[in-house]
Amino acid sequence: MATKMDFDSFLAVVRSRRSCRAFKPDPIPEGYVEKIIETARWAMSGANGQPWEFIIVKDQAMKDRIAELFIGNRERVYNIERTRVEDLRMPAYRDRPDTRPALQTAPVVIVIVGDRRTVQASVLYSNFVFGEGGPGAVYQKNMANATHLLQLGAAALGLGAQWCSVNSSWEDSLKRLLDVPEELQIPTLIPVGYPDGKPAPPFRRKLKEVLHYGKYDRSRYRSGEEIFEFIKELRRRTREAYARGI
Repeated sequence: MATKMDFDSFLAVVRSRRSCRAFKPDPIPEGYVEKIIETARWAMSGANGQPWEFIIVKDQAMKDRIAELFIGNRERVYNIERTRVEDLRMPAYRDRPDTRPALQTAPVVIVIVGDRRTVQASVLYSNFVFGEGGPGAVYQKNMANATHLLQLGAAALGLGAQWCSVNSSWEDSLKRLLDVPEELQIPTLIPVGYPDGKPAPPFRRKLKEVLHYGKYDRSRYRSGEEIFEFIKELRRRTREAYARGI
């Protein structure tokens, strides 16, 4: 049976979570990282497959090398992102990025490692048909669940964190650097530390906009034009946050 707790306290932690891109050099107190990982360890996973493992990186020389790989990939992202309509371009890539990444400045980087072989614990049928995201979706959701709880654990301790996705263009180099076995994957890196500044409260759609009772309320269906304007507004808000360096 689940343990009952004060809902408002839980919601306060959820709302306090921020994507932090600027960190103070202050070290994280002893034992905090292990508490964060303990939070992630209790994530949901299909058939309890638990595909996650975690590498804790504190050494500055290693963080510098990780940042070099990230910066190389950032140039590839920029060359693609600049082809978009400017109002829809990710704010970090409106111009060629030249700032030091959080992966280099945060006191700790948590490398999330995944083992796809564990998906065999789940119903194999889901790997052959499209449903719940398509083949491979169960594994991806497992890893996302752990990533989410990890960030909530950081927020509960008063820390900031950033979800930094790893794609195939630099994952192999990252695996070689960290000596991760070939069968495993690195889907995500999470820099963690005390925020340098106060990240802006994240924008969320109102509850009444996303909630339906009984069946879908078509009066709330958004047209293509409304989605376009919605994304433009998201970009405007993010540009303001980036302008403050957080």
